[in-house]
Amino acid sequence: MAGNQAEHEINLAQYVTIAAHDYTWEQVIKKSRFIVNLARVNDEEEARVFIDRINKEHHKATHNVWAYMVGERDQVQRYSDDGEPAGTAGVPMLEVLKNNEVHDVVAVVTRYFGGVKLGAGGLVRAYAGTVAGGIADLGLIQRIQRHKITLRIDYKQYEPLKYWLEQHDFLILDTQYDTGVMLTVPVSDEQMATFKDDVQNLLAGQVTFTIGDIDLFEVPYEKRVTARTSSLK
Repeated sequence: MAGNQAEHEINLAQYVTIAAHDYTWEQVIKKSRFIVNLARVNDEEEARVFIDRINKEHHKATHNVWAYMVGERDQVQRYSDDGEPAGTAGVPMLEVLKNNEVHDVVAVVTRYFGGVKLGAGGLVRAYAGTVAGGIADLGLIQRIQRHKITLRIDYKQYEPLKYWLEQHDFLILDTQYDTGVMLTVPVSDEQMATFKDDVQNLLAGQVTFTIGDIDLFEVPYEKRVTARTSSLK
């Protein structure tokens, strides 16, 4: 049991996904429009529903190619070339998701043919590049575990503390005002001791800490998105 819990915590620490629940991006390559629709999904059924929705929205398109990865260990991986030559569309899209380590995501690339054939290599670059371009434009987030810390202070301490938190990249989740000010801030176990010491020193000890439960938070995740596939090293 302890081993499973530790493994689950590691997975959470490494959990990266797209920064929005639903996103669209497109580019034109040799007169063909390539439109990627990306979405977060919790299971395979949600992925299928999303694919069906895009198919209906773009029912006049030449192709609606899709790929998705779902599961705590990405154990569900599916793709379709939707009529493009085998290995030139769905597989490269899936490899972009895998190589960028984004979890619980479905991608549908719609192609409106512009009259110029791209060849096998061109198709691989177009489909992989469209998915990578959409992810790069949207951005990624990492899901992390943090304690909710409530800091109670006097009004005169609010601006100095707010400035310090912003300068040290601590997110202020909530601010409440009554006889004093209460700020809620997510803090990791590793940061806890130093955080409390630094804030007490900043405010000359005039602060009260309340340590809350552990919760999940989403923070921006900086990573260069690659369009690399097994066909395009």
